[in-house]
Amino acid sequence: MKKYLLILAIVFTFTVIFTACVAAADIPETSGAENNYDNTETETETEMNTEKITPSCVLVIEANGKIFYANLEDNPSAAALTEKLNSGAITLEMHDYGNFEKVGSLPWELPRSDSQITTKPGDVILYQGNQITVYYDENSWNFTKLAEIGNTSKDELLEAFGEGDVTVKFSLEWGE
Repeated sequence: MKKYLLILAIVFTFTVIFTACVAAADIPETSGAENNYDNTETETETEMNTEKITPSCVLVIEANGKIFYANLEDNPSAAALTEKLNSGAITLEMHDYGNFEKVGSLPWELPRSDSQITTKPGDVILYQGNQITVYYDENSWNFTKLAEIGNTSKDELLEAFGEGDVTVKFSLEWGE
């Protein structure tokens, strides 16, 4: 009988500890005077407030009347690009290089975090900190990936970007 009571006491103790840890993890972190957290707020309201604080955006790329949407990477280079494009869209003359990418000079430098990668069609890459490239084929080199165009193919990209030079507009579209 003592054995069963001991087991029951242990289970109860772990249940209380686990519940306290889960509840503590749900409380947002604030400091000092900023702590105005109202415990009556529902979980749905908390999620809605979080979405308003951290909206998401996509990189919009327009070439020859065709629009592509690229999901930005989670790195300092993509964050810096987002900050720059918050001031407005940029339009670049992009040139074909090696029959696998279009390259254009950015009006500013972005931080680099290069690593050895192999590109694929739809990758948007920062090269040397001041060049943006849109790949329509593969290439391996030390690059910083900025974004990736989803649901597209090499042929769709070639159709939009064409042969030779092309004028490309880069902007942001914010989600709600």
